[in-house]
Amino acid sequence: MKQIKLGMLTPSSNTVLEPITCSMLQNVTGVAAHFSRFKVTEVSLSSSAANQFLLEPMLEAAYLLADAKVDVIAYNGTSGGWLGFENDRRLCEQITRETGIPATTSVLALNELFSINQVKRFGIVSPCEEVIVERIVNNYAKIGLECTGYACSGISDNYECAFVTEEAIREMARSVALPGVDAITMFGTNLMSAHLVEELEREHGILIVDTIAAVVWKCLLLTGISPQVVSGWGKLFEANGVKTS
Repeated sequence: MKQIKLGMLTPSSNTVLEPITCSMLQNVTGVAAHFSRFKVTEVSLSSSAANQFLLEPMLEAAYLLADAKVDVIAYNGTSGGWLGFENDRRLCEQITRETGIPATTSVLALNELFSINQVKRFGIVSPCEEVIVERIVNNYAKIGLECTGYACSGISDNYECAFVTEEAIREMARSVALPGVDAITMFGTNLMSAHLVEELEREHGILIVDTIAAVVWKCLLLTGISPQVVSGWGKLFEANGVKTS
């Protein structure tokens, strides 16, 4: 049986997405994740931080994944949320043009899940600074989605995002689980939150989408595998992304 290889573009200071991705896939026969890093240490609106996400270094990392003949290449990061969704679309188009391999990103996968589940009003939990989250909120407003509330940890050092505590994440989720909200997103692939999703979905009774889980969901679809092979990581893996009651 052919092994399906999921290629992940990984911010260099991220210590969460690799173990979480592998944990999600550990009981999925015939599927493995492979990772290629590019330099990212700062999450802010400075020009130096924005330069970390230029196409060239990300493409270089993608070419290395292509050497392993992966079946899909995913940017497992969320900079498209504040730099603009078009940045992610351009990256995916360029990767596929250069390598012939289908591509996606955490944010594009999240947006697709929002569309599938007809999410119009949502909350954000993020490790980032408030100015970053406000930019994310504005970008979603441009496509007709309303962020009804957000909670953030105020961190600009990407490495430090991994140390936001479980209880802090729970409290942030509770603060944005407002009446009438359709979903909550855990927005940041160096936020250790994916393993809490099922617990939080039971508590709040709404769809919760972690951005690492979102990109795994989309990678499976792109390689012809039903996301339902993943269990224990939230409702997004049920019924091809449609939240079931």
